[in-house]
Amino acid sequence: MKNKKKREEAENEVENDEIASLCESPTISREMSKNNKKKKSLEVGNEVEKAEVASLPEIPTSLQGMKKKNKKKREVTENEVEESEDASLSKNPQSPQENKKNRKKKREEAENEDKAGFSSIPANPMERRKKRREMDKEKHQTESNNMPSRTRVLVQSSEHQMSVVSNPPLLSNIPGFHISVFRDLSLADTMAREAATEALVKELCEVQKAHEKCIKEGSSEDDLQLEAAKDDGLNNCAPSLRYALRRLIRGVSSSRECARQGFALGLTIVIASIPSIKVDSLLKLIDELLEVSSSMKGQEVRDCYLGRLFAYGALARSGRIAGEWTSDKKSKSIMEFINSVVSLANKKRYLREPAASIIVDLANKLPAQALSTHVLEASLLKEWFQRATDDGNPDVLLLAMKLQETLSGDDETFSKLWPCPFSPKNLFTIEALTSLVSCFKETTFCQPRVHSLWPYLVDILFSDLERHEEEVLDIQSITSSKKSKKNRKRNSPEKDLIKRLRSFCEVVIEGALLSSSHDRKHLAFDVLLLVMPRLPSSCIHAVLSKKLIHCLVDILSTKDSWLYKAAQHFLHEISSLVENDDDRRIAVVVALQQHTDGKFDIIARTNTVKDLVSKFGMDPGCTPFVGSLISLFLDEGASGSATNQNLEGLAEDDDDSLTSSYSLRNWIVDCLYRISKNSKLLTVRKEALKFLTLQGLFSASLGTEVTSFELHEKLKWPKSATSSHIRRICMEQLQLLLGDIQKDEGSEFESAGKEPSEPGEYFMWLLETVRNIPSVSLFRTLSDEDEGALKKMHSMHAKMLCMEKENKKEKEKEEEKEKEGKGNKDKLFSIRCKLDKLFAMRFLLIQLLLQVLLHPGEFSDAASELVICCKKAFADYNDPGFSEEEEDIDVDGSPVLMDVLVDTLLSLLPHSSGPLCFAVERVFKAFCDEIAEPNLLSMLRVIKKDLKPSRHQVADSDDDEEEDVLGIEETEDNDEAEESGEDGESNAEMRNEDLNDADDDDGVAFGKANDATQDPEGSDDSDGGMDDAAMFRMDSYLALIFKEKKNMAGGGGDTTQSQLMLFKLRVLSLLEIFLQKHAGKPIILTAYSYLIRVVFNLSRMGGSVQLTQRISGILQRRIFKQKDYPKGDGVQIKTLENHLEKSLSSASRSKQEPVTSLSQNATFWLLKIVRANFTETQLQRTIEIFQTSLEDFFTNKKSRFKSGFFKEVFRREPWLVRMLFGFLLEKCRNTKSEFRRVEALSLVDDMLKLWVSGKAEVILSELSFFKGHLSSVCDLIQQLLSKPPEKASRRSEVRQFCIGALKVVSKLKLNKSFIKALKPDAYAACESHFGDVFKEVVQ
Repeated sequence: MKNKKKREEAENEVENDEIASLCESPTISREMSKNNKKKKSLEVGNEVEKAEVASLPEIPTSLQGMKKKNKKKREVTENEVEESEDASLSKNPQSPQENKKNRKKKREEAENEDKAGFSSIPANPMERRKKRREMDKEKHQTESNNMPSRTRVLVQSSEHQMSVVSNPPLLSNIPGFHISVFRDLSLADTMAREAATEALVKELCEVQKAHEKCIKEGSSEDDLQLEAAKDDGLNNCAPSLRYALRRLIRGVSSSRECARQGFALGLTIVIASIPSIKVDSLLKLIDELLEVSSSMKGQEVRDCYLGRLFAYGALARSGRIAGEWTSDKKSKSIMEFINSVVSLANKKRYLREPAASIIVDLANKLPAQALSTHVLEASLLKEWFQRATDDGNPDVLLLAMKLQETLSGDDETFSKLWPCPFSPKNLFTIEALTSLVSCFKETTFCQPRVHSLWPYLVDILFSDLERHEEEVLDIQSITSSKKSKKNRKRNSPEKDLIKRLRSFCEVVIEGALLSSSHDRKHLAFDVLLLVMPRLPSSCIHAVLSKKLIHCLVDILSTKDSWLYKAAQHFLHEISSLVENDDDRRIAVVVALQQHTDGKFDIIARTNTVKDLVSKFGMDPGCTPFVGSLISLFLDEGASGSATNQNLEGLAEDDDDSLTSSYSLRNWIVDCLYRISKNSKLLTVRKEALKFLTLQGLFSASLGTEVTSFELHEKLKWPKSATSSHIRRICMEQLQLLLGDIQKDEGSEFESAGKEPSEPGEYFMWLLETVRNIPSVSLFRTLSDEDEGALKKMHSMHAKMLCMEKENKKEKEKEEEKEKEGKGNKDKLFSIRCKLDKLFAMRFLLIQLLLQVLLHPGEFSDAASELVICCKKAFADYNDPGFSEEEEDIDVDGSPVLMDVLVDTLLSLLPHSSGPLCFAVERVFKAFCDEIAEPNLLSMLRVIKKDLKPSRHQVADSDDDEEEDVLGIEETEDNDEAEESGEDGESNAEMRNEDLNDADDDDGVAFGKANDATQDPEGSDDSDGGMDDAAMFRMDSYLALIFKEKKNMAGGGGDTTQSQLMLFKLRVLSLLEIFLQKHAGKPIILTAYSYLIRVVFNLSRMGGSVQLTQRISGILQRRIFKQKDYPKGDGVQIKTLENHLEKSLSSASRSKQEPVTSLSQNATFWLLKIVRANFTETQLQRTIEIFQTSLEDFFTNKKSRFKSGFFKEVFRREPWLVRMLFGFLLEKCRNTKSEFRRVEALSLVDDMLKLWVSGKAEVILSELSFFKGHLSSVCDLIQQLLSKPPEKASRRSEVRQFCIGALKVVSKLKLNKSFIKALKPDAYAACESHFGDVFKEVVQ
């Protein structure tokens, strides 16, 4: 029974050895178990080896990803069973024959039991495992029941205490050793493993002390052996200690749970705590117990290798080898240990890195003398170093670097690896790095983990910089800050770091990794992520090289790329790294854009650069970023190709083909504007304004640098000539920047010296100052007309600026008086209006000046006219300059100021830029109160014009050729006829008839105008009574658009049409401002008549949807939904009646929903104006028009009216109810269509509801009116009840109407009159259909 007990104990012990599936270092580190709780599946082949190596370099957390693939329990080998039986024999001596018989008998019993239970084990592995456990439990239970009572008590007691007492009662004075601690060593809990290790070491130390004491006393301890005696060289150790050592060594080879971590920890502490253990004997024992035999395969071989590795690591970190050398300098244990480790590392590739780590751990515990005489003299290690570069062994290179660090000087052993003496400067040279390229390439075998060589190499790379920073901090703490700055400039290692970085990137990153396989490209990204966090901002450009950026862009441009996620991760990490560091963010943005010609986001399909740039808002880092962009723009030209030298003289048409080669400069200019716009920092805006002015408008004739004494700085230009395309972009962005400055009215720059603070004044001063420098000139030669216009605008701007300053002073004085209660509000308002005009006109001059430079010969006339307008608008300014050339503008018959101003503003719109249009709008808004009806008609004529050819063309007429081209119909004769009277009336009627005939195709019939003089839109091309010269003068801006009309057949029509559309949209913006300013004035009706006609024509002819929506929006917002509407003497009833008739006709026949909706809203608005301006006696024609529409609704099937429209009209205009109630009652009685009758009843019912829900005074006023129609209501009720509709829904409508009529009768207290008016048949029908409701009326 004791033998059986020992056999069971041996089986349990072996099972405990195999509980672990993860591996751990022998050090007492709690971090090694945090990642061990998650079990990872083990892959086969090279993937397993890579995973093992990935976890081996750091012993405390290495090999923790290993897991045994098949989870079957290893059977107890025959040798282990024999050892356990030998251990039991040592306590219960028997004869050899009896031992042999017992062993044979046990084997036979086990085989019989296996055969008996094999048939009952299912095929499923999980079920088979459960079945086997049940059989083992039954077997153990049977054996425990057959034990003697005394033995069973001991076993139960040991199970309760989680220990097995190994010493019999005869030797109770010897300390006991609890075998159960081995079970706790494989637990996943770190605290439990450490507690088990502590208990194990404590008990073994006590056992060893007792053993040594027994030996001194001469006592025998043969009865205490736990296994058979073996010749292992551990004769000085107690049997329990020898057993524990074997058990610990076997345990580190187990791949279950945390067995390797726990057993390696126990082995380390045991070896370090008990000096009786000999190192050489332990090495032999490790080789003996973990020897790989030829019968082992796969996982078993791997477990043995890793077990030896962990055992060697435990021995190295225990400190025993270093201790032996200290006691005996001639000891060969170090060399034997090194050779054993190297020999093991040569077995498998994944063992090299952890083996090198073990040697480093040992070297750290040894003095330098021992390294030179013992470690480096190991034969296998020497061979390793000699063949490192040939074999491409990165682990040996890492080992050599770490050993070199611990040595006091250079050793010849490493002479083949790097030049002597060893230093970062010598290591990071092109020659040294080239010799080590083979080692660097082979570090990819452990991916996705980065090999330990790279972090160590990065530490060496930055060692001088970090050492220098520490020295600077020490110096600053001792000396003054000025001295430290001088030392920093004198001894700055950043230049050396840049050289080393360039060599490293050129040889290793670009030459070895990026130009090789995908794995090595991935490794290059990982290595750079180690470098980037430690880089100063001044060194980033050395790492983000052109080849790296191109490789990154190539990968990111294709989502299906194998490295797409790796490149994305790399880019994301860099963005996160520089997110909160302005200098680094600037360096990264500049590098990304510089190497991709400003197209990184476009090619890579990301928003990286956009997001990084967007972070430069109000941040102070915005200023250095602008400086970096300017430097990049100026330096970029130096790297341009030789073909860029003669670009300055190229025409703009030829520039388009070269746009792609200047995309970086395009991006810089665009980015400068966006930064200045978003930041709103005045310093940034000032720098951007200066840069765009210099690069867009000027060029230096002598060199690229010019010193300006007035600006107190050097003005720079790129070395290569700036193309016309870039200059045009600079000028366009300059216009946008000035437009933004105009929007932020009141902002001022920080002035230095003579520099003005007002932005507009600063620009004009800068322009004039730079033009006066002899070696600087404008980028193009101006014509005499442009030069004259430029001088006039500059002079006028200076005078207006002086006037603006004086008005500001007056404004401040008036505001102070107003605070004191003595101010004049009218005067203050007048000053403010004048300031608005001056400010708006001044910025319009600036924008127009840039247009003159940008488009030579096109805007000089408009500029001269605008200067004349400024002189006339501000003629009260007492200055001789304003009276110059007065004879040209004040002669008799000269046009009115606002006519010239409006014509000039309109002439600027067709080809002007967005900022110029904004400036035009500001001027128009400032002078809007002075604009009269003729000026409004000029704008409306532009909106009304189309590209269709003239209806009356005269063949073979050279004089009319321009008219044909422009497509403008001349109607001077018609206009004169309008003034004469009847002829004009007849002509207007003829034109209206033409329109009606054309509109009949779409079912829209516009009413005829009875009086052309009262209907300004009666004439298609009303010119406001202007003669030919005046009309053509105002049409000059149209000629700019229609000049390509002859080429429409050749494909130019689309361009012309788009230009005309843009022109109309810009004029509509001015018109919207006008309508907003003149809301509630009769002139609004004129704008309405033109706009509504344009919408109807566009809808009928399929015109531009954009233009239709724009005009409809203006009508809705600025006319129909305004609180104020036209009132006064200027509103004429005939005009309103004509508009109303047309809107009702359009609403009745139009098939387009937007037109119908607009017509209905126009009807509501017109009825509101009619009600507010005229009495009921004047509205007879209005009633007839509306009655005609109702008649059309009831009788004409083509009518598209809905009853809801009339209900809304009656709700808004209750006065129409009184006028049309009788007419609707008549239609209810006489309409043949049952559907139309029900619709009419619905309208009448709504009228009745209005009376029922009205106020008491309203009800009393309607009493006599309803009483007059009471008989008609009674007849209608009788007719409806006698012949009810067939459909149930329509009968419901009839019932609802009748009940509503009864309620009105009750509300108005006309019960008696109603009953008298009812005929007997109707009375009976009401009584039968309505019951209680009718009874209430009767009562």
